[in-house]
Amino acid sequence: MSISLNTQAITPNLENGAVGVKVAQLAKEQQKAEGQIAVDLINAATPQPVGNSGHNINTTA
Repeated sequence: MSISLNTQAITPNLENGAVGVKVAQLAKEQQKAEGQIAVDLINAATPQPVGNSGHNINTTA
């Protein structure tokens, strides 16, 4: 099995820097997605308060 690459189609894009810009855009999108996943995991691991438990302070000693 052989894979051929049409370098004529890639060369003009490399000269204009379009490939570098697209790679940077994809990297930024990937970082945003990974950051959102991390935030979601942190929020899921944080225990959520239920009812009024722990919200009342006993002021009579």
